[in-house]
Amino acid sequence: MTKDAQFALRRVIEKYTKSTRFALICNHVNKIIPALQSRCTRFRFAPLDAIHVTERLEHVIKAEGLDVEDRGLAAVVRLSNGDMRRALNILQSTHMASQQITEEAIYLCTGNPLPKDIEQISYWLLNEQYADSFKRIYEMKTRKGLALVDIVREVTMFVFKIKMPSAVRVQLLNDLADIELSFGCNDKLQLGSVIASFTRARSA
Repeated sequence: MTKDAQFALRRVIEKYTKSTRFALICNHVNKIIPALQSRCTRFRFAPLDAIHVTERLEHVIKAEGLDVEDRGLAAVVRLSNGDMRRALNILQSTHMASQQITEEAIYLCTGNPLPKDIEQISYWLLNEQYADSFKRIYEMKTRKGLALVDIVREVTMFVFKIKMPSAVRVQLLNDLADIELSFGCNDKLQLGSVIASFTRARSA
């Protein structure tokens, strides 16, 4: 909802506040203008547990008669991050693009890197020389249309799963956080920074 639309809604709320109650739902409260926030009582809800998202999705899948693989369902739950609305949007979008909802179809539809791609990228970052790693990752990124911000986010989560000294992990995560905060620069420069961070971690 644009700011102009929110200001228009504020006037509607003021006019009908005696007879009507309005419920606004959002993921980012900072996108709601202060004039609306001041007229609301704020309730914060934590993300849903994976088991609850799964149960609800299974109900929807059965009711709609969708063809969803188990790995596909797990992918929807993972990408939703506890947001039921996002989970349903992913499910609907993927169904519109593919009659059979598989893990690969979901990742392709949402534009997120496949887990196997992240494992491959992580292998290059941890084992290949700088130039070779840059060439292979950039080629995969271009060929599959991946966004660097998504690659960095997934690689960051992968760092938590692999064994390395705590001090090295902390420094690597700190470097990746700095890179993620500075998105908007040249992609090649950003990718070079990611690879340099891993190269430095390997030599530590």
